[in-house]
Amino acid sequence: QVQLVESGGGLVQAGGSLRLSCAVSGRTSSSNRMGWFRQAPGKEREFVARISWSSRNTYYAESVKGRFTISRDDAKNTVYLQMNSLKPEETAVYYCAATTGPTVDPSLYDYWGQGTQVTVSS
Repeated sequence: QVQLVESGGGLVQAGGSLRLSCAVSGRTSSSNRMGWFRQAPGKEREFVARISWSSRNTYYAESVKGRFTISRDDAKNTVYLQMNSLKPEETAVYYCAATTGPTVDPSLYDYWGQGTQVTVSS
């Protein structure tokens, strides 16, 4: 069974940076693709970025292109999200998730972490 644990959230000033981590255990074909999502108070959960574990192919939401970078470390079984030039409206709980296909739909992801809070002050 796949287990995901996020870490690295915190408080940052607008324009600052954070790096989130997602430790992955029990990986199977169902976790070949990893994604990051975020959910702000009163908002729906939205896609941020995804990566293929096997190919390292990446895909980003338009709103974060050029500022966020998703990556992985095989030795540590960890997926990262480097977030630069953060904006106050990006304050949210950030989640990592795992699935099989190339999708951005959160309903199609099979496994989720507990989330980590990111707060961007203005």
